[in-house]
Amino acid sequence: MHLRNTRSGYGLVAILFHWTMALLIIGLFLFGKYMSDLDPMAPDTFALYQLHKSLGFVVLTLMVARLAWRFANPSPALPETMPRIERLAAHLGHAGLYALMLAIPLSGWLMVSASPWGIPTVVFDTLPVPHLPVPSALGTKAEAESALKEVHELLANGLLLLVLLHAAAALKHHFLNKDDVLRRMVRTGPAGRTD
Repeated sequence: MHLRNTRSGYGLVAILFHWTMALLIIGLFLFGKYMSDLDPMAPDTFALYQLHKSLGFVVLTLMVARLAWRFANPSPALPETMPRIERLAAHLGHAGLYALMLAIPLSGWLMVSASPWGIPTVVFDTLPVPHLPVPSALGTKAEAESALKEVHELLANGLLLLVLLHAAAALKHHFLNKDDVLRRMVRTGPAGRTD
């Protein structure tokens, strides 16, 4: 089992980043939908929002680490038999996924920074996170918070769509193309393999 990617497969680090973030993001999406129906003044709601924010900062941190790993450790090549249009779609899809995985937690951070309530963010009740400066062009704090909430939800829905397309493409490769595109993200190759 190897830690780094090879030209033909992903290493353990990339696989762990992929599946850990997939579970966190799907969980946060469902959690966010659940929270949107809660009474904001209910006693338990505050703790749930704090947990959502904390997990959002975990995703943001993992995403920065994942990007650093990817730049230092490039992804395996796509199959040579893959048509040019599918290669382009794969590259654009990955770029979109990465952009949204950064933009969603950042938009959430900006949204809570704009809140007129001024509630501090303390990740897992331990690490205080400062508020971001909110552009005055967004209007009052209440207007900015409302606009950023819509942006946060739109980005999350866009990410859900891209994740579904990503999963569909992986299944297509596995069941129709019968190549190893999906398999290489669920297991690493033999130890020492560098092909």
